[in-house]
Amino acid sequence: MDWVARNSKYTLTDAESGFSIAFAGMNFNDSDIDALSPLFERAKKEVARIEAGEIKNPDENRRVTHFTDRITYTQSALYAEVEDFAEKVRSGEIRGATGKSFDALVVNGIGGSALGPQLMQFAVNGPYWNEFDREKRKNNLKLYFLDNTDSAEFADLLEVMDPERTLQLVISKSGGTRETKNNMIAMEDFYASNGLDFAKFAVAITMKNSQLDQHARSNKWLKVFEMADSIGGRTSETSIVGHVPAALTGVDFKKFLAGACAMDSWTRNTQKTANPAMMLSAMWYIAGKGKGDRNMVIVPYSDRLVLLSRYLQQLVMESLGKALDLDGKEVHQGLNVFGNKGGTDAHAFIQQLNDGRDDFFATFIEVLSDSKKIAMGDGFAMGDYLHGFLEGLSAALRGKGRQTIQIKLPKLDEFTLGQIIALYERAVAVYAEFININAFHQPGVQAYKLAANGILELAAELNTSLKTLAPLTGTAADIAAKVGKADKTVEIAGLLDKAALNSENVSRTFDTTSGTWIYSVK
Repeated sequence: MDWVARNSKYTLTDAESGFSIAFAGMNFNDSDIDALSPLFERAKKEVARIEAGEIKNPDENRRVTHFTDRITYTQSALYAEVEDFAEKVRSGEIRGATGKSFDALVVNGIGGSALGPQLMQFAVNGPYWNEFDREKRKNNLKLYFLDNTDSAEFADLLEVMDPERTLQLVISKSGGTRETKNNMIAMEDFYASNGLDFAKFAVAITMKNSQLDQHARSNKWLKVFEMADSIGGRTSETSIVGHVPAALTGVDFKKFLAGACAMDSWTRNTQKTANPAMMLSAMWYIAGKGKGDRNMVIVPYSDRLVLLSRYLQQLVMESLGKALDLDGKEVHQGLNVFGNKGGTDAHAFIQQLNDGRDDFFATFIEVLSDSKKIAMGDGFAMGDYLHGFLEGLSAALRGKGRQTIQIKLPKLDEFTLGQIIALYERAVAVYAEFININAFHQPGVQAYKLAANGILELAAELNTSLKTLAPLTGTAADIAAKVGKADKTVEIAGLLDKAALNSENVSRTFDTTSGTWIYSVK
């Protein structure tokens, strides 16, 4: 089959929206698709169980409702409550404790609680939103993020934040997520040190009766919005987690949900070759031999979609990267995801994709409508060059037998962003059934949290011991032995290195003879 005929056969297009996805650049044929028929049938049945409200996260005994909740969300009392709150903030009816109207919003969350709103903000409002004056923003808020427990991020925010005019939104399902909790505690202390009642500037999104829910209500925060237990962080952007930041920054969330629901309808098609999520999952499976043997490279030819690869890293890798399948068999499944943005990447990692290891498939995403018509004086517009670069790279890769998928959007707005997110959410759910794993838990994340807690416990024990033993000088091995933790020498060295640059009680000098740090504890 020639390229023209193959491209025609394996391109799926939604005539109403203009969204299309082409699979012709992948190495497969009809027999490969037919061989997956049992997996398609299993996926169709199991995804239907998700939408029927059955338990599909057996490890945590939870339903999975992000596909169905967004169908009725815009008619819910919660949706109206968020919209009303946002309008009262814009109008100045809701103000901070000192009577000043809010001009900025800080989203304090991690994972999906930050990645989704970040992607939405960058894609819809653009990278320079915070530079606009209040009139151009139509009284909507500037938007900043705290998404790590890094003091540099917190300090950088304080350099530009006016606390009296900033609304603080804390998003945490349990309220116990340490990174988010640390930033909340630090911000509460900062407001108190400036004579301000943090509660009069604070809003929470959390589960009912969570640590954060109890803390916010007992301290009489401005507002507490409830999130569902059945929606995970990485699939929460179409829920209240995405809605509150969107509403406060002027994003049309209803239009976003309409796009997601339109894609959901398309991806319920029972004919596998007409269902973009089924076909996308099949491409992942065939290319990676059912084991994730190829990396997924996401290359959007749109600056405003530069965060899409980061968003999909969490959605895909946290969902599919699992040691055990649903039968308890050790499988070590997953798909690696990386990428950046087209055009720029032709001068970065595209060199390896073209000439290096053939261990990937690339997904190109093109926005057909130019944001601005900029003539280059040679009969072409700037956007024509971007299109040419995309098609040229795609053709070059295919010419070397490298595999590609191409997605085309008529334009980039809330609706098409909703389509992209919903497509990948459905494809992840389908692929998980192909490989028989639970896509909706994250035991690896819990394992790292437990390991981190162990280090913090060791730090507490070390601090207690050093207070008794000080003054003290020696190598990390010497000190570890004296505190009875010789088997933790490496970990104690790391704690001492950190303390030496942040505590007045610990210092270090490097002994060039032994090639070892010597620590002094006052």
